[in-house]
Amino acid sequence: MSEDASFQIKKYEDSDKIIWNEFLLTCKNYHFIFNRDFMEYHSDRFEDCSLIFKNDKNKIMALLPGNIKDNIFYSHQGLTFGGFLINRGLHAADILELFTQLKIFLKEKNIEKIIYKCIPIIYHNYPAQEDLYALFINHANLYRRDISTSIYLEEEYSYSASKRRSIEKLKKNGISCEEVEQPSVVWGVLREVLHQHHNQQPVHNEIEIDLLKNRFPNNIRAYKCCFEGQIVAAAVTFETDRVVHTQYLASNNKGREERVLDYLIDFLINKSKKVAKIFDFGTSNENEGKFLNKGLIYQKERFGARAIVHDYYNIDL
Repeated sequence: MSEDASFQIKKYEDSDKIIWNEFLLTCKNYHFIFNRDFMEYHSDRFEDCSLIFKNDKNKIMALLPGNIKDNIFYSHQGLTFGGFLINRGLHAADILELFTQLKIFLKEKNIEKIIYKCIPIIYHNYPAQEDLYALFINHANLYRRDISTSIYLEEEYSYSASKRRSIEKLKKNGISCEEVEQPSVVWGVLREVLHQHHNQQPVHNEIEIDLLKNRFPNNIRAYKCCFEGQIVAAAVTFETDRVVHTQYLASNNKGREERVLDYLIDFLINKSKKVAKIFDFGTSNENEGKFLNKGLIYQKERFGARAIVHDYYNIDL
């Protein structure tokens, strides 16, 4: 776009579903979690306020997934991350104007604050950090930073010696890993481990995760790892053509005794080499990034993974 760009801002409606999803496929930082068929599986939990930004020719230039709660605009509470989804033709000055007009639009709706969750750089198909500069210009406050760990599969990386020995031993012990058709097959193990070790439940229940798998069969995959005929470890991955992310990864007590996660992770990494450029383990911190789980991140680093961050900003309006 040219100088003095202006945008029309429209609140997303159900009738916009097709044009929303079509735009996603062409933007610089696409991820399937922004598809409306993904976002709307839990629409009853959030007051959606996703926004569409068009130019003076009525062409979509950007999308912003969002919801409103307690006079705060979030981008989006139901998603792991999600900021501006940007057309490749937009320039840095255009993104500054997007933020200016976004603030005016939200103020008119009596919104008092923006919580903005940046899309991590590993999910950018093309450079797309103009929003970080716009956040700086708008005096946004970086109030949270999560640390994740990733392997760049096309670059040189290596496992620690202990990981290599563990995997070789497991190969001789009758461990098997395979993909399953529905994630609910492994939900018992995931639920048991999360409850026992973290006193938590999976973000998705069995019905929800199977629904999402059926909607996105090439993006959501599930795996079981068996020992002596029993499922002892499991994984669910969220996959794009760039990144394979371990959304869930767990082993029960027997799996921990046998250290089967080493074998499962190696299985997933080698499989990912054929379809993606990056293998992402996910975050290793608590308390909004202020506490680092050193043991957890060290285990990931021993596979050759290193840090990327998930940033959260707030802006008072």
